[in-house]
Amino acid sequence: MSEIRLNSILDNDFYKITMQNAVVKLFPSQIVKYEFINRGKHHFPDGFDVALKNTVDKMAELKLTKEEKKFLAKTCPYLNLPYLDFLEGYHYDPTEVKIVQSGNDLSVTVEGLWYRTILWEVPLLSIISELHYEMNHMERDSNDVVMTKTLEKADSLNNLGVTFAEFGTRRRHSYKVQNLVMEALTQKKDSTFIGSSNVHFAMKYGVKPIGTHAHEWFMFHGAEFGFKMANELALEHWVDVYRGDLGVALSDTYTTDVFFQQFDKKFAKLFDGVRHDSGDPLEFADKTIAHYQNNGINPLFKYIIFSDNLNLEKVEEITNYCKGKIGVSFGIGTNLTNDVGLKPMNIVMKLIGVQALNKEWIPTVKLSDEHGKYTGDPKMIELAKEFLRIKD
Repeated sequence: MSEIRLNSILDNDFYKITMQNAVVKLFPSQIVKYEFINRGKHHFPDGFDVALKNTVDKMAELKLTKEEKKFLAKTCPYLNLPYLDFLEGYHYDPTEVKIVQSGNDLSVTVEGLWYRTILWEVPLLSIISELHYEMNHMERDSNDVVMTKTLEKADSLNNLGVTFAEFGTRRRHSYKVQNLVMEALTQKKDSTFIGSSNVHFAMKYGVKPIGTHAHEWFMFHGAEFGFKMANELALEHWVDVYRGDLGVALSDTYTTDVFFQQFDKKFAKLFDGVRHDSGDPLEFADKTIAHYQNNGINPLFKYIIFSDNLNLEKVEEITNYCKGKIGVSFGIGTNLTNDVGLKPMNIVMKLIGVQALNKEWIPTVKLSDEHGKYTGDPKMIELAKEFLRIKD
């Protein structure tokens, strides 16, 4: 078996960096826990845990290079020098990760200070995905086929006239495939491709790193401050740190309807747009447009980033529906980095608990617009639904 290892500490989604910066500033003492969720019921071969542990142990050697620090300072001026100095001194601590295999089942949990453990999720998922294909001896499409498929998708998206970014790190087939995809996407100078959520590849290919925050930002606020205050405080704290930069708000941690109740005129004007990540995209577009109009804001001055399980057909349908109504952009993940003739994995890693001052664990929940994507302790899910008056 060939060795799998990460090439850079920036081989991660940009929103992990931006959230880590905010956590360092606002919540430096919070302890949290993450858990791997095998949504696709994938089987893991014997010895998978050992191979995963070996890779995780090697991650302790990763350090921010001087060139990487310069890239972040120039490209992301809202990440100030104290944070960049912190990141330069940061290293992964493998003792924060617990890996257990029982038969074909895999358990992975991460526990520790939030500002330290926040970077584990995305690389762990990408490593699990790559190891899964390798240890099951699954043959992918050739490099030429991967490049050709990607170029054809880029041409189709260019013809639609929509901007799009690559969002596929966490469930990529492998580092090599993501690298091929990025090479293909950056070949044409007149492309509508605008960047990557992967900071390492954004730097390597000279494009913009794309991202703001993830569900865990809102899930933490729900556990720490209560479900009714979660959206409002999460947005307020984001504004406190970024002062108008990174202005795309994720809308569906406690359902979109609840989000828009708290996304008042102040936030609607201050944030550039919202991100859609679950539920019917056209229904979401209607709700978003109506919300802006009800607050006296022209939706054409705002935009939606769609990022939920996209393919070319969905992108075309959404584009045609939203044309002349609101701005749109797309973050395309698995369909770019794992369209290699094999079934993509359906795996996630979620924040599952926040430690209170008395050392007791408060479970987190996510109430997606799709009931099948609800995550968290069942009792806490029911409590959150009751507090927020969410009916199935």
